[in-house]
Amino acid sequence: MTLMAKNLDTNKTSRFNNPQEIARFNMIEQQIRTWEVLDPVVLDVLDRVPREDFVAEAQKGLAFADIELPIGHGQTMLSPKLEGRILQAVHVKKSDKVLVIGTGSGYLTALLATLVKHVDAVEINADLSAIAQARLSEHKINNVTLHVADAVNGYAVAAPYDVIIFTGALALRPFAAEKMLNVGGCLFAVVGDMPIMQATLTQRLSADAFRQETIFETCLPMLNNAPQPQKFEF
Repeated sequence: MTLMAKNLDTNKTSRFNNPQEIARFNMIEQQIRTWEVLDPVVLDVLDRVPREDFVAEAQKGLAFADIELPIGHGQTMLSPKLEGRILQAVHVKKSDKVLVIGTGSGYLTALLATLVKHVDAVEINADLSAIAQARLSEHKINNVTLHVADAVNGYAVAAPYDVIIFTGALALRPFAAEKMLNVGGCLFAVVGDMPIMQATLTQRLSADAFRQETIFETCLPMLNNAPQPQKFEF
């Protein structure tokens, strides 16, 4: 066995003597892979970016659980498998400029920042945005700009984008945000009303043409101030 092989084997053994690393491995193998997330780039970034550093100290024991962790202010952190499925669906490139609507814990933003040129992340709650900024800075993630605003209809200030991701559900298709995409770009959103919601991916084919497809079914808490369907009264 070569010295390099010995070092790799030692590192692997050392890693799996750590309960936290075992929990991370199990999260990827038992939650994420089994939900049809098989893209090696996605699995690698979920392994490399420490999810436990983006949750409150009291919740670190639940960082790898298959749940939506509460993060305060009535908001939750996306489950690991949903974060993986989103990353696989949008299929980002290193040159991409991405908009995240709903910064939340900052973890999805950190994952994306590892893979793309720049991320703009918008959060309606200033406290959550500040916490996310501190976590990103701690990990020296510098290709992110955080904004505090209501971006339920998109965020035109830094448009256009190659990828737009809504981390909260919408009752209606986000037509205004779709127009902030570059041609060839895509937008991920969970659209519908409890208990029937669908994860959708919309691609901008040209200046005036868009194509939306349903990629899987899931449910998410509604994004703050999400527009609701007009109710007809008789």
